Amino acid sequence: MFDIAEMMRKAQEMKSKMDEIQAEMEVKQITADAAGIARATVNGKMELVAIKIDPTKFDINDTELLQDAIVAAVKAAQKRAQDFMKERMERAAGDMGLPPGMLPG
Repeated sequence: MFDIAEMMRKAQEMKSKMDEIQAEMEVKQITADAAGIARATVNGKMELVAIKIDPTKFDINDTELLQDAIVAAVKAAQKRAQDFMKERMERAAGDMGLPPGMLPG
């Protein structure tokens, strides 16, 4: 039989879990580097929060290499953040007894 109270309880539990994950992602920082030249750090909202350049790893006049390294580091950090969020959402769905893919992420 359909239990509306149970469904509402589950919906509230899901909302609470989503709020918890979003708060966690706001402070989470994920870092990746590209060939040791550039290191990018993004937060859980995919915003770039830091970039570090190691000038000993490349010719300072090779701006194209530096640009490519920065882009690669940022993309890698964003991908790691995205993967972390997906894993976190799948774990939350599992904790609530939901099949994988039921929560956004």
